[in-house]
Amino acid sequence: MMPLLFASVDNPPAGGTAASEIIAASVVAFAAVVVLAVIGVLHRRRGLLTPLARVAERRTGLPAWSIIPVSITAASLACAVWGYYWDVSWHIDRGRDPGAFANPAHWFIIIGLDGIAFAGLLAVLLGDRKTSTSVEVRPGWHVPVGGVMLAVCGVIALAGFPLDDIWHRLFGQDVTAWGPTHIEMIGGASLATLAAWALGVEGFRNRTRAREGPAHAPSERQISRFAVVRDITSGGAFLIGLSTLQIEFDFGVPQFRLLYHPVLLALGAAVALVAVRIRAGRGAALGATAMFLALNGLLSFVIADVMGRSTMHFPLYVVEAVVVEAVALFIPRSRQLTLGAVAGLGIGTLGFAAEWWWSRVWMPIPWNNSLLPAAVVLAIVAGVAGGVLGGLVGRALAPDGVARQRTPRGVATAAWLGAFVCLAVPLPMQAHTDWRASVAFEEIPGPARQAFVTVRLDPPTAADDAGWFDVTSWQGERHGDGGLVLADLQRVAPGVYRTDRAVPLDGTWKTIVRLETPDSLQAIPLYLPDDPAIPAPAVAVQSGQTVQFQRDKSILQREALTDNVWLERGAYLALLGLALAWLASLAWGLRRLDRGVETAAWTSHPEPHVSVAPDGCTATGEASSTRESSHSVAGSSTTRASSTPSS
Repeated sequence: MMPLLFASVDNPPAGGTAASEIIAASVVAFAAVVVLAVIGVLHRRRGLLTPLARVAERRTGLPAWSIIPVSITAASLACAVWGYYWDVSWHIDRGRDPGAFANPAHWFIIIGLDGIAFAGLLAVLLGDRKTSTSVEVRPGWHVPVGGVMLAVCGVIALAGFPLDDIWHRLFGQDVTAWGPTHIEMIGGASLATLAAWALGVEGFRNRTRAREGPAHAPSERQISRFAVVRDITSGGAFLIGLSTLQIEFDFGVPQFRLLYHPVLLALGAAVALVAVRIRAGRGAALGATAMFLALNGLLSFVIADVMGRSTMHFPLYVVEAVVVEAVALFIPRSRQLTLGAVAGLGIGTLGFAAEWWWSRVWMPIPWNNSLLPAAVVLAIVAGVAGGVLGGLVGRALAPDGVARQRTPRGVATAAWLGAFVCLAVPLPMQAHTDWRASVAFEEIPGPARQAFVTVRLDPPTAADDAGWFDVTSWQGERHGDGGLVLADLQRVAPGVYRTDRAVPLDGTWKTIVRLETPDSLQAIPLYLPDDPAIPAPAVAVQSGQTVQFQRDKSILQREALTDNVWLERGAYLALLGLALAWLASLAWGLRRLDRGVETAAWTSHPEPHVSVAPDGCTATGEASSTRESSHSVAGSSTTRASSTPSS
């Protein structure tokens, strides 16, 4: 479904799954839509889901249109993220699937995406009461804006499944997590974390207050404590979601320039950690990071040690969280954009330095001087831009009693532009096809063919400024070590390099030399098995042979079809338009949440206020920071309250 790298194991199809599988899946999806439509009609006309809604509201004190879909989304996201990481490790180790449903990981992904879409549509169906943020679909039917955001994310992600198969039929397998339809599915699920978070906040703002209920109904204090836990876990889930497109770097098989890695880290950390600190208060950034590390550590352990697949690595984010917490001690969360910009600057500098160290401790491709100075500049820009965007998200989700900082003209546009520039700058890359290398093998005795590889470069300086220079072997299913071997090429003489370990050169393995420089990415195939499904012949370089470098993509993506460039570019533009519309819908939803806050206090200058628990409940039993303890926001002369929404 979303393979990273493919092999020719048993010659599975290379241009889309069997038509019968797509037809069967379409029939099931259509039936599910019909069932959901029937449920919706019966509920709107006869209150079919009303008993369930009443039980949920009595038990939690929260609106059914919030608590039920958010719970379903949480379970669905857990299912999808497990399937996603398992799926990538599966394809690295085993290659292509005989069909879309032959891979067990795909079932978890599909069920997870189905669940997200179902949760979003359920929130729309259950919406009834008018609130300051709801959207009126028809008289008497008021839909929570968080439900609309969640439905958009879920439907777009789910639509990526059939579109992915169409893409493969037209253009072959785009064997990268960054393929357009793959990004559609990954991005839909990832940003559903934000949509569900928004729906949870919207429900908390419209909870049942000061109303007598049954003995087992939760108190206001219990609901508030639950909200704190929910916000921190939502922030952690959001951080995980913003880190999903780093997966090729996590496994050590990126197909784009190394410069992307620090940019993605700075953007993801700044947006998520600033947002959760503003929403949930002191310690929330550290709590969200702890959740990120715990979940990714568990996934890595299960995938590598329990299932014997390739090891998944992940960033640290601890220093970034400490930076956000430290900045928030001096800049109150009523100044969301200022806090975000300053914290983003710290993430782009101190956070960058920490991740540089962490990459050399554990990441499969350590950062080196080839990133300088471009990575420093882009990490700072990405950190500041991400911090401002995180401030805007945090302002929309902030508790009722926290004042809102006005957005200076052009700041939001500049933040979006900065983020897009940071993503665009590393995109262009060339391949030095005029470079050559003489290859020699020092074979190791044994049942399988393995050898140390020596590479003599022409020109000798080709790898002097390399981001990575290694021999990559994958899809060999070596027991106990997954199916991925990364052997660094270490300099033994001017222009001469030797692998630090033996690499496989037979069977189903694919083994290539990969060289990345600040502006190029090229490779040499050493051994590739025959793949009649593409079709592609076997490649076996002999010791002493001189070989010319090729575009890295031409080897890693042998399945891709490039005979219709204009059709492919048109498809990319169509998907880009869909992505922009999707992001615009999320921005609209957050804007609506921001403007509809119950005690909307707007200020254009610093304002001291008390430390507040979620949604305006004054925190008790703990000291607040100097700037957050002087005055109550509600009593400040610079605030103004909007009308209270009906509940």
